[in-house]
Amino acid sequence: MAGVSENDHPTPGREFRGSVPGVLRAFAGGRQTAVVRSRPERVLPQNRGRRRPWGDYGLFFVLVVPNLVLLGLFVYRPLIDNIRLSFTDWNLAEPFAHFVGVRNYREWWTRADTWQIVGNTVIFTVFAVGGSMVLGLALALLLDRKLLGRNVVRSVIFAPFVISGAAIGVAFQFIFDPGFGLVQDLLHRIGISNVPDFYQDPHWALFMVTVTYIWKNLGYTFVIYLAALQGVQRELLEAAAIDGAGRWTTFTRVLLPQLRPTTFFLSITVMLNSLQVFDIINVMTRGGPLGTGTTTMVYQVYQESFRNFRAGYGATVATIMFVVLLIITLVQVRVMDRDA
Repeated sequence: MAGVSENDHPTPGREFRGSVPGVLRAFAGGRQTAVVRSRPERVLPQNRGRRRPWGDYGLFFVLVVPNLVLLGLFVYRPLIDNIRLSFTDWNLAEPFAHFVGVRNYREWWTRADTWQIVGNTVIFTVFAVGGSMVLGLALALLLDRKLLGRNVVRSVIFAPFVISGAAIGVAFQFIFDPGFGLVQDLLHRIGISNVPDFYQDPHWALFMVTVTYIWKNLGYTFVIYLAALQGVQRELLEAAAIDGAGRWTTFTRVLLPQLRPTTFFLSITVMLNSLQVFDIINVMTRGGPLGTGTTTMVYQVYQESFRNFRAGYGATVATIMFVVLLIITLVQVRVMDRDA
């Protein structure tokens, strides 16, 4: 048979195991037949592994549950205890607290110094957030270029963020000192003789505290914006330049929209941090001058709780701060989702 070699013919009594399963071939001109049988397919046993005792939730219990427990112990439980204490007259000098309802809240609303403290808090927060973010973005844009020694400058800008706020407050006390401070000397050198006393005027004292905090927090906003600039689509900037867009148009129409998520993140984190500033105020002014010149709501919590021993009233102020922060954060998230 054409196309079949002599070696292809099987010998009697020998099975020829071909490649075509289940086919009988008869060669013309001979009695010999070849039985071509397929090799039985080997069925692999299914993997019947032992089922994990925790099932699909094992990883959840191992990784997530411990964090939830820690959050409950160190965040949510103190928060609930603080809200509960705000309805009592607990004095740290006494062992027991008595339920007084909303009396502390009524007192907070009607006190003469409440709205000055709220005003100090708002002014400090607005200027601290705005100043930190604007200066941080400006420095990030400047040092995003290839400049000589830019890594050293980046480190110098970021360094104050990791320094204790109390240490920075002590340093800036000497800078703003009315007798021999650096600011006083600079103002005298440029011809300004009527130098303000930063420790006697409440407005200048609040300005001094705000500037100190901006200087400390500038490294944080700078680093975040600098990291965000690494992910900016350079093709869009080049296309805007080719189309003849100016620097301001490119900045406002092309660059800022790409930095919007970063700006939103910083606005929340910097606001939360600025509302909790205590160490700088305590070191530099202790809430003064004139009693409440630089007192913010978080510093009032400290004063009422640990100076006046009115822990119940301090818890009331802290609870009001929590509610305000929660509302502001929810509004910001809602606005961000709508714009997205």
